[in-house]
Amino acid sequence: MGKMAAAVSSVATLATEPGEDAFRKLFRFYRQSRPGTADLGGVIDFSAAQAAHGTGPGAHKVVRSQLSVSSVSDHDARRAGLQPVSKWQAYGLRGYPGFIFIPNPFLPGYQWHWVKQCLKLYSQKPNVCNLDKHMTKEETRDLWEQSKEFLRYKDMNKRRPRSLLEKLRWVTLGYHYNWDSKKYSADHYTPFPSDLAFLSEQVAAACGFQGFRAEAGILNYYRLDSTLGIHVDRSELDHSKPLLSFSFGQSAIFLLGGLKRDEAPTAMFMHSGDIMVMSGFSRLLNHAVPKVLPGPQGESLPCCLETPLPAVLPRDSVVEPCSVEDWQVCASYLETARVNMTVRQVLATDQDFPLEPVEENKRDFTAEGFCHLDDKNSQVKRARLNSDS
Repeated sequence: MGKMAAAVSSVATLATEPGEDAFRKLFRFYRQSRPGTADLGGVIDFSAAQAAHGTGPGAHKVVRSQLSVSSVSDHDARRAGLQPVSKWQAYGLRGYPGFIFIPNPFLPGYQWHWVKQCLKLYSQKPNVCNLDKHMTKEETRDLWEQSKEFLRYKDMNKRRPRSLLEKLRWVTLGYHYNWDSKKYSADHYTPFPSDLAFLSEQVAAACGFQGFRAEAGILNYYRLDSTLGIHVDRSELDHSKPLLSFSFGQSAIFLLGGLKRDEAPTAMFMHSGDIMVMSGFSRLLNHAVPKVLPGPQGESLPCCLETPLPAVLPRDSVVEPCSVEDWQVCASYLETARVNMTVRQVLATDQDFPLEPVEENKRDFTAEGFCHLDDKNSQVKRARLNSDS
């Protein structure tokens, strides 16, 4: 309780900048926060034992969420690398109906597959990434092959140039999000990964959204100095379906606000393996990531990533084996990084993209409100997408 009071006091003493709203003030506070100090005393940790017993930071806001256990068989959960839904813990927040937080429901070792897919497979063409803006298709054809030796031996050469994987900031899947028009379109599409679609369908069904279709994904690749600006995910044409978020690697602070940015957000930790679901009222709320937290022992992996993926997998599993060599590359990358997968359904059942351009939303909605990553050393203005810094 003392740490939380100290954190509230620290926020209160932070001077408000001219024109700064409540969300931006908290974003700035956590961006400047120091791990291991009272600065983080007010951040909710759903994975801690206190959350389950109604104690700890923000406990008065935390409620249990009911899952649809019968909607996902234990067999299908295991196929996706998940524990039986009956063993999951799920939480919500008072004042945020439709928000569901599931602390790491993955089976031991199975996160390895999803990390490897983000770095080795999903980053490949024909998927789209931030590097495409400044490099040819040939130069970005296989980021993994061009980067793996750099990452495998990075500790032996601290002065080496960064690999292409380390310069990767985002990848889009399925219906590719257009960062300029802020829209999806029928003619900018590549097949959505079947394994990620299956994982997403199981999580959505467990949260009460049977029939969810994974149609678009945005993968964000964070370095320790990266942030995700305040934004709302409103470009999908069907907002009745949830937004799913999967986190891997180093922990981060997530801020969930209100419909307007003058509402102060709630801060929570996102650890490796954690899943968030934003649906209903919470589907169109402002949110952001102001800070990625370094490992407590410096460049180290979260404990849940130390367990290897089992050598023998279920015959019909969507999860594939991960070699020792491949995991060495992934582990080296994640020692100072975090990867986040967000999956969404773009169209309602039997809905098509409009022939005419959709009229732009009339509400005050600045360029900063769109999903992009910033690094502290970036010189790119917030109105533009940070592509390589």
